[in-house]
Amino acid sequence: MSPTNTLPVVWSRLDVAEGLCVGTLITERCGFRLEAGEVVAGARERYSCRFSVSTDLAWHTRTARVDVIDAQGARVLELVNRSGQWTVNGEAAPELDGCVDVDVAAAPLTNTLPIRRLGLAPGEHRDIHVAWVDVPTLKVIRMRQRYTRLPSAEGLDRYQYRDSGYGTFDLTVDRNGIVVDYEHLVRRIA
Repeated sequence: MSPTNTLPVVWSRLDVAEGLCVGTLITERCGFRLEAGEVVAGARERYSCRFSVSTDLAWHTRTARVDVIDAQGARVLELVNRSGQWTVNGEAAPELDGCVDVDVAAAPLTNTLPIRRLGLAPGEHRDIHVAWVDVPTLKVIRMRQRYTRLPSAEGLDRYQYRDSGYGTFDLTVDRNGIVVDYEHLVRRIA
């Protein structure tokens, strides 16, 4: 099923003093494109981030571009995945080879990639490796993540997300696999 989302969705950040995320999912002839941005303003960190991720029709990431403006200035990160072999800003990144998804730690939109691609049934889980992008530093690491599909509730699909660096979180998603609530991190407001 192709996504039917045509309007941007908006999330409020729950883990910082002030933060908003906006994102949308666009169906293209040869795949999908995720477009999102985030602004965070707090006592310790202030930045804006914008990213674009393109996938094929099977939801495999092909390219990602992440732009950040923070106290260090303006920076850009470009990732390319060609048949499981990655480059970061044009340089080979063999430590990412075999990753299928990119996970940008700004706006929860990139969680849609494995949710749509894996097609898990309730009770089923899958471990995956992703190219995880820290925001605002733009550092890229290989990260192991686990997605577990939970029973649906209140008309929303539910997942448990787990990784070794940040812990375990419950997510609810709409019929397109776009996050509605991400425990302790964001809540959709529009």
